[in-house]
Amino acid sequence: MTRDDLLRHHGDVDAVPGLVDFAVNVRGGRPPEWLRERLVQALDRVGVYPSAAEDRRAREAVAARHGCDADAVMVLNGSAEGFSLVPRVVHNLAAVVHPSFTEPEVALRSAGVPVHRVLLDQSDGFLLHPDRVPKDADLVVVGNPTNPTSTLHPADTIRELAQDRTVLVDEAFMDAVPGEPETLAGEPNTLVFRSLTKTWALPGLRAGYVIGHPDLLAELARNRPQWPVGTLTLEAVTACCEAPALAESEVAALDATAHREALQAELGDFVLGDPRAPFLLVEVPGGERIRCALRERGIAVRRGDTFPGLGPDHLRLAVRSPRECAPLVAALKAELEVRS
Repeated sequence: MTRDDLLRHHGDVDAVPGLVDFAVNVRGGRPPEWLRERLVQALDRVGVYPSAAEDRRAREAVAARHGCDADAVMVLNGSAEGFSLVPRVVHNLAAVVHPSFTEPEVALRSAGVPVHRVLLDQSDGFLLHPDRVPKDADLVVVGNPTNPTSTLHPADTIRELAQDRTVLVDEAFMDAVPGEPETLAGEPNTLVFRSLTKTWALPGLRAGYVIGHPDLLAELARNRPQWPVGTLTLEAVTACCEAPALAESEVAALDATAHREALQAELGDFVLGDPRAPFLLVEVPGGERIRCALRERGIAVRRGDTFPGLGPDHLRLAVRSPRECAPLVAALKAELEVRS
């Protein structure tokens, strides 16, 4: 694989049909029934163009959810679309904190933006050190909680980075952290990206949003196509930001926390850092062999060597219930015994 091929490798490539999926971090495998019903009802409106009123309704729902103004919200065709717009707000240098989701770096490099990688150390639990970020970087990209390390950085640390420049905070998994204690949504000098893909099982319906200063959002939206977001996406964003959905999301976050702790207890010292998201980063001897062996056993896990700063012994494991994780734990322990 070329460098670009590695950066564009994601869990869906590992999780081919027929395998038990621990490679993709999507809850439940399908949207809940109430959300499916909302989307079905919205199908009656796809015969007309998405309206400014529908866009406003979705942005107001996001604003109410995060305590900001609707003009500080832009609905996206998933965070990936937003990342493709970000080069428009970089004038000098982008610093990307790694290991992390690689699509922001891909978008920046593809647009010709100089990128400096800030590699965090496994030895200190992938902690973020603001003094390692170049002072001349006018954009800093950081995940929180970070994919794939499952690290939750303190909001105060990220605020320190945002004092005199823009910080893009990828909070795709923040709603899986009970109470969302470290969110930066609505903070000055930040672009906070949120995704509905994970919690609401909507990877096939590109749905997300970004929160930031209206001037920054206007720059992102410059030359964006007319009707950039479809009716179903607008309906999904609205529905998933309403009170019943938020209550369900918090219960799901508590469940995910309990399930993560149970899986971490089973895997012990193989788990890295202080995980807070619904996935674990592990380091195992002979990781590539073990990943392939698990695949032969019908189990897909996410390879780690496509993330800058990680190698073939790193694997990312999606968190499921203890019952669902039991075959993974048994297979992984069996392969580690074969190795020893």
